Amino acid sequence: MGRGKLRIYLGAAPGVGKTYSMLSEGHRRVERGTDCVVAFVEHHNRPRTEVMLHGLEMIPRRTIEYRGTSFTEMDVDAVLARRPAVALVDELPHTNVPGSRNAKRWQDVEELLAAGIDVVSTVNIQHLESLGDVVEAITGIRQKETVPDEVVRRADQIELVDMSPQALRRRMAHGNIYKPDKVDAALSNYFRPGNLTALRELALLWTADRVDEYLQEYRTEHRVSKIWGSRERIVVGLTGGPEGRTLIRRAVRLAEKGAGGEVLAVYISRSDGLTSASPKELAVQRTLVEDLGGTFHHVVGDDIPAALLEFARGVNATQIVLGVSRRRSWHYLFGPGVSATVARESGPDLDVHIVTHDEAAKGGGLPVARGARLGRSRTIWGWGVGLGGPALLTLILSSTVPDVGLANDVLLYLTLTVAAALLGGLRPALASAAFGSLLLNWFFTPPIHELTIADPRNIVALAIFVGVAISVASVVDLAARRTHQAARLRAESETLSFLAGSVLRGETTVEALLERVRETFAMESVALLERPDETDPWSCVASVGHRPADRPDDADVDMPVGDHLALALTGRVLPAEDRRVLGAFAAQAAVVLDRQRLVGEAEEARKLAEGNKIRTSLLAAVSHDLRTPLAGIKASVSSLRSADVEWSEEDRAELLEGIEDGADRLDHLVGNLLDMSRLDTGTVTAVIRETDLDEVVPIALLGVPEGSVELDIPETLPMVAVDRGLLERAVANIVENAVKYSPHGQIVLVSASALADRVELRVVDRGPGVPDEAKDRIFGPFQRYGDAPRGEGVGLGLAVARGFVEAMGGTLTAEDTPGGGLTMTVTLRMAEGAAASVPDLAAEATT
Repeated sequence: MGRGKLRIYLGAAPGVGKTYSMLSEGHRRVERGTDCVVAFVEHHNRPRTEVMLHGLEMIPRRTIEYRGTSFTEMDVDAVLARRPAVALVDELPHTNVPGSRNAKRWQDVEELLAAGIDVVSTVNIQHLESLGDVVEAITGIRQKETVPDEVVRRADQIELVDMSPQALRRRMAHGNIYKPDKVDAALSNYFRPGNLTALRELALLWTADRVDEYLQEYRTEHRVSKIWGSRERIVVGLTGGPEGRTLIRRAVRLAEKGAGGEVLAVYISRSDGLTSASPKELAVQRTLVEDLGGTFHHVVGDDIPAALLEFARGVNATQIVLGVSRRRSWHYLFGPGVSATVARESGPDLDVHIVTHDEAAKGGGLPVARGARLGRSRTIWGWGVGLGGPALLTLILSSTVPDVGLANDVLLYLTLTVAAALLGGLRPALASAAFGSLLLNWFFTPPIHELTIADPRNIVALAIFVGVAISVASVVDLAARRTHQAARLRAESETLSFLAGSVLRGETTVEALLERVRETFAMESVALLERPDETDPWSCVASVGHRPADRPDDADVDMPVGDHLALALTGRVLPAEDRRVLGAFAAQAAVVLDRQRLVGEAEEARKLAEGNKIRTSLLAAVSHDLRTPLAGIKASVSSLRSADVEWSEEDRAELLEGIEDGADRLDHLVGNLLDMSRLDTGTVTAVIRETDLDEVVPIALLGVPEGSVELDIPETLPMVAVDRGLLERAVANIVENAVKYSPHGQIVLVSASALADRVELRVVDRGPGVPDEAKDRIFGPFQRYGDAPRGEGVGLGLAVARGFVEAMGGTLTAEDTPGGGLTMTVTLRMAEGAAASVPDLAAEATT
């Protein structure tokens, strides 16, 4: 039994018609005789979708009880027992009710697929796990129900259900998606044209990438090396020379002639890290191609034409843009050049454009092979052994050691040549071979002390000596250079790996990164410089070390990062191979700087948004909650001043009582507003003193109706370190809130107890309680939970209470009251030297 196939209808937003399309596909399959059933479909009371369910077999849902409420979910066991050929399963990212077979619906679908059942399902682009942050930035809403991208990518077919934002908003306005009472809110929030356009673009781009993956997989499976021109992909070959900008602009113009054209700029460096390219010019060209909508790629390859063609075929490119060679005429004696070689070997499926430019034939030089950087001391030792060793050996063999034969002499001199190669590289070894052959000829080859050779066999021996010496020296030198390169590349990879890991984990600041640059390259100072525009002076963003450079021109090494950022190092000039790692450091420094600034801007934006929210709420509160008591006071005063009515003493007393109550409410409201303002501006200063709770709490209860609170504070309770005024206001607000939400006739309990080094004050009510997800939210400013009537405060009491408690170093939390209700727990620090009286449990157990 094979695995079932998954088909997904992908949409940009709710209401584009995914479920309708899925049900239409179900009807088509039933008409073709396929055994197709509806495993789970949610029509959301949309009439046209509900009609599509007619004529399709539906598997009964499973009912699950959770927290006293019944829910229905897909019955996986029933679908598996029915074993249809195709099952329609709506809303793939859905989270199942606790107690279900699996936590997520996509896991249910995996079981159906594993059982050999084909599944047709639906997904919105905002539910893909990798796009959560992007969607939140667009819509301001974090999607809680997500599905891993890999689950959707593994689908055998993905079909995009597309609809323009204008058409979707018309569907919304006609009531085809949501009920009429929700249409206005939806159109003004989630379904704004900008949101829908951005989500649609996300869906189109994600689907296009998936299509590219399908195409690439097909080409790989079928070993298709021929270019398929599904769309214009133009590869620009860069050398790091000034002509690169011309090539990039030319390629962009070519791409613009066709719809969906793509430009990929590629720079190919040799594997030894040596290059004659200008890092600054490459950075400028990278910025240019990215600004024009293309991408920049860095490829390593010793055979540049082959690497370029391999890259072009790997990305399914249709055209290559190269510049006319900058080499002079005599350079062509060494080969035809990159452009001519690429054009000759590109084949009929890949067009090559050779673009003329101002730098043509002005000379770019040929790459110069360089040896490994073996160090000054090793080079000196190599020359010493290569030249001094043969001279010393000649002296020893001529004066102290008897004649050992020409063959042995040759082997001894060959040993010195190999030693010179190991120490100093190829050049000292070649010099040693030449010098040793002359000494052998002069001192040990008959006729002695003459450069002529009498015996032809000796000529062959010396020739073999020179050939073997040169060959061995070349091999040893090559091995030494490869070993050096391997060690260097390993060190580079470890450095880059540590750098990338630390930056991705957010552990690195700009200063810490610059300090690591200074330590890695043994520099005196490192500075990150920035300027707003090319004509503006440079300013130092961050620096480490002694006397950092103020301008890139003043530094020993400068590494540009775009047009407006540069890394300046002082201390020594770096070799070419070190600049590759330095470029990675520079790019990471720019990323870290941008991230720090974005974090700061996000924090400022959060504060501004919070301030705007508070101001908006304050205006709403002032417009209603302040006017209500004022209206009552105004009516009572107007009545008392009216000369047309003769008020009795009882009426006067009642009106004056109303004025007093309204004034008290205004005083309490204004007090809370002022307290909240002090908390927001950080001007609350707690004066901590040792205090007994039984001296503060009773005063805080004076504002609540008599008989509505029961107080239980033991006399043996230790003293607490608090600000008496702040604690009194905090407890008063908490108790007033508890009394307000308690049912009529239910008494609020205020109790206290000591635990370890703290004292807990609990305010217990028997009201409706608060769900777990709302417990933190009730402490926010201007929050009133449930059905609290207007005119009963602006929702600042608990926010002010928590602010005051935290200013004293305590905490205020909410938890459920056993049997129903809410318990507010105030945790305070015990005064120094105070000790809680611990009851004698053994004595209590025996009484």
